[in-house]
Order: sequence, then C-alpha cells, then structure tokens
Amino acid sequence: MTYDVRKIREHFPALDGGAAHFDGPGGSQVPDVVGEAVAATLCAAIANRGVVTAAERRATAVVAEARQAVADLLAADPAGVVFGRSMTQLTYDFSRTLARSWGPDDEVVVTRLDHDANIRPWVQTGATVRWADFDPATGELAPIGPLLSDRTRLVAVTAASNLLGTRPDIPAIAAEVHEAGALLYVDGVHLTPHAAVSLGDLGADFYACSPYKFLGPHHGVLAAAPALLETLHPDKLLPSTDAVPERFELGTLPYELLAGTTAAIDFLAGLVPGTGSRRSRLVGSMAALEAHENALLARLDAGLATLPGVTRYGAPERHRTPTVLFSVDGVSSQAVYEHLGSVGVNAPAGSFYAIECSRHLGLGDTGAVRAGIAPYTTEEDVDRLLAGLESLPRG
Repeated sequence: MTYDVRKIREHFPALDGGAAHFDGPGGSQVPDVVGEAVAATLCAAIANRGVVTAAERRATAVVAEARQAVADLLAADPAGVVFGRSMTQLTYDFSRTLARSWGPDDEVVVTRLDHDANIRPWVQTGATVRWADFDPATGELAPIGPLLSDRTRLVAVTAASNLLGTRPDIPAIAAEVHEAGALLYVDGVHLTPHAAVSLGDLGADFYACSPYKFLGPHHGVLAAAPALLETLHPDKLLPSTDAVPERFELGTLPYELLAGTTAAIDFLAGLVPGTGSRRSRLVGSMAALEAHENALLARLDAGLATLPGVTRYGAPERHRTPTVLFSVDGVSSQAVYEHLGSVGVNAPAGSFYAIECSRHLGLGDTGAVRAGIAPYTTEEDVDRLLAGLESLPRG
C-alpha cells in the first residue's frame, strides 16, 4: 500500500503556515476533518445524554461512537474505554482508587524512562516504590523481574519513551508482572501515534493515551477490561451512575472532543487505501505509517551523524519510535531551539516532563532538543532540520 504524504498533508491547514513541525511528540497538528467534527458537534442541538429528545440522542451517539472508535484503535472493549481531562488526570484518578487497598508495605514499580505522569501518581500513593533504571548509553530499560515480589501491587511502565523513543518489551514485562500477581499500567501516549496497538497483545491491564498526540483533540483515554473496572470504586457524585465505564468519568463529557477523536481515528484508518473493518484498516494504515516514519528517521539519523558536535541520546540502531533527542556542543539547547524556530523548523527543547529520564541521562532538568516525526513529515522537512543545524551560529 502506498503512503502518499503529499495527499495526507493537504488535510492539515496548520501546515499552510510553512513551518516544518517536529513538535508532534508534544501534540500533533490536526487534520481538517477533526476540526469540522468538533465544530459540527458544538453547533448542533445537543444536551445531556438521553433517549427522549433528538439533542439527547445525539449526545448519546457521540459518546458511543467515540468509545467504539477508541476500542478499534486499541483492540479493546468499548465498555472498558474511559474518557478524562488528560492522561495525567486519569492516571491520578486510578492511582488514588487503586491505592485505597494498599499499605506502606505494598510495593509499586516505576521506571526512570517514563514521563512523570506515569511516575508521580504512583510515588505519591504512599506505597513502597521500587525504581527500574535504564542504560543511559542505549536508552534500554533494565529488567523488571528482579524488582518484583509478592508485595508488588502494580508496575507502571511506558510503551515508548517520549524523550528517547525507546520501546520496552511490554508483552514480556506483562508476563512477569502477572506471574507476580500484580497489575500493569502502561503509558501509551507516545506509542499510539506511531504503531498499531492491541491491548491484549501487550498484556496491559490499563493502557492510557492522549488523542491530541494522534491527530485528535485535547483530552485523555484509558482502556481496560470491563471486568477489571467493575472491581474498582472511585469517588463520584451520589446521583451519578455507578455503571462502568461511566462511573470513572466525572461530570459531563466534552462531546465535541469525543466527536473529534472519532474523526481522528477514522482519518488514521484512511492513511492508505483499504477495505474491511475500521480495525483492519487501522492496522494496515499504521503499518504503512510506521514504514514511512522509519525511513525518515533513518534519513535524520544519518544526517545528524555527519554534523560535528551533535550528541545523540539513546541508540539509533534500536527499535524505537521516530523520536530523536540531541544536543550541540557549545550551544545551549534553548539556543538551538530558538535558532531552528527562526528558520521555520519547530523542534523544541526541554525534558518534556520526563524529568527522571533527563536527569538519568545527565541532562539535568533542562533536557535537550527533541525532534519527532509525524504522519505529515516529509523528506524536505528532515532536510530543513539538518540545514538549520548546519547554519547554527557557534560561538
């Protein structure tokens, strides 16, 4: 199947501004169909969910369609799809709910590879924390198994590092975690935009992600087995439903954002021509996208290797998402970021909330420059980034 990046780019009004966007790991640009879905929902007659009026039925349909779309994206059960303000908010909510049955002798495992949204909510539960490190030279996560015990209640791990792109072996980790009788909470925010995801194949008990990283609006999603959610009882308002998954969703859902999420997932399913179910089209499209992004990543890696004074973090030859973290000798990462911005290349600098990862790499709290490849990235974009680095003033 042919991946036609030119045709895909025609659907992104933001690209008319002329910038080469490597800021996708922080939030992707949005196709026109997503904006249209959001606007159409906001402008239509809509009300609280129900079955009596047309406005109520529209709200009910928007939510059901979004749950099914996310379920197709993640190969999950729509009855186990929970919507929230953000992945961070959902993770805090679930950490508090799960920790009600934990004491100080119970243990959680977190990793220094993760975004802080999958670290701090677990550290702050009061359970005993065990840390999994990673090799700063390769970005590879250390084995989780030696950290597990009969007191382990949950392991929190990223499916892909938002700083280095490292992709831990989640199915292998899941097998060890479940053998120990613990739960596995996976941060899928950085993996979901770049690869086909299957909740069952990963073995994750909870999988959290963010639609605004995969061409959609700003909110968060969590997927789990409905039977597992039935065992958890979060704080909620007295008159609100106790049904799963609604009992985890506080207040009225943002219908317009859910409609935009459905549109984004449909757009992903159509990245390359295909037939069959939305799930099968998603698998085909994400495979084509991964091949497109990997080719661009190889071009970027090769170009960076020729530039003097550029330090790459992580191991380029490892299997990872199309994400590059680098610094330039003698030039602050902020100055590199600002220079690239001045020549129309958006590649920000920072730790991007992966604060433990940045510190473990020896980059402190300021981090380095991150360039992420997205569905709309072209060879010309990569070459612009490399040219921008070549023109970087050095003192």
